[in-house]
Amino acid sequence: MSTFTEIHALAEQRSALNARLRSLLVEGLELPIDAGMIEDDQPLFGRGLELDSLDTLEIVSLVEEEFEVYITDDDKSVFGSINKVADYIVANRPRP
Repeated sequence: MSTFTEIHALAEQRSALNARLRSLLVEGLELPIDAGMIEDDQPLFGRGLELDSLDTLEIVSLVEEEFEVYITDDDKSVFGSINKVADYIVANRPRP
């Protein structure tokens, strides 16, 4: 069973990952909003951030460069939200 300290550390790591993803999207896609305005479960496409298919390619490139994780064409559901991208990174990140 995990201790409070371990759970707290994992929560802080996840929060930092989500914050980094928000910053990467704003900077890499040159979005005209503050990274703090993006919610973790906000849709990235459609009525959310209104990104398009070209943005998908840029997100794949940003994630690969920053986290050494490649998102394939089969993994389209990854682009649902910041949380979904973060889940994918955590599950597929190379282990040290």
